[in-house]
Amino acid sequence: MALKIALLLMVGTIAGFLNVLAGGGSFLTLPMLIFMGLPPTVANGTNRVAIFMQNVMAVKKFHEFKVFPLKFSLLVTIPAVIGSLAGAYAATVIPDATFKKVLALIMIAITLVTMLNPTEKLSSRDISWSKGRWTAIILMFLAIGFYGGFVQAGVGFLILSAMVVAGFDLIHGNAVKVFVILIFTVFALVIFTIQSKVNYTWGIVLGMGNVTGAYLATVTAVKKGNRFVQKVVFVAIVIMAIKLLVG
Repeated sequence: MALKIALLLMVGTIAGFLNVLAGGGSFLTLPMLIFMGLPPTVANGTNRVAIFMQNVMAVKKFHEFKVFPLKFSLLVTIPAVIGSLAGAYAATVIPDATFKKVLALIMIAITLVTMLNPTEKLSSRDISWSKGRWTAIILMFLAIGFYGGFVQAGVGFLILSAMVVAGFDLIHGNAVKVFVILIFTVFALVIFTIQSKVNYTWGIVLGMGNVTGAYLATVTAVKKGNRFVQKVVFVAIVIMAIKLLVG
């Protein structure tokens, strides 16, 4: 038991750091929870407890550092929540065997996306409020919400990619990301809980590690600046791509 707790705290800390600064941390926590004996769908729901705890800390710190664009975050959260409700419900009703197959396909797809490094140009805040761009942003966050509600893993990369369209840099893009994920995770977690797909004991233990990682990531992001975060995102993308390609 002590070894399991230590492993969860260690993996949670690494995942929390990656999730807040870049993305892909759930590719570490989901296999760990499954390795510890949880059914895949329960591991998927349990992981949301840690994500919730992690992003509460991240939002708090980004707000303290005054790099949190609240108005934009609130607007894009609406379609994200709608999508997450549908995605979370879909994830709770499919069989574990089917979920494993879907998860494998999703990992391959995310690998292809991350290899393209979609956040490479995320370095300015030249924001256009045209109707066309807003329509694209809303549709993207609706789709991102569905994906995040369904599986969570890799959703951070997708949100940062959407920030390219919005025109935010990585610091502000990450602040938006953690807020959006925090809100739709609440709704997704309710659905997983109703369907008895959450182990709160392991979720809270994992979450303690995620919170530590989230704290370190927000402080690092603001102090080191956008170029440092770009490097971390690039490294995370390469590592995730190699990991998923190798299997």
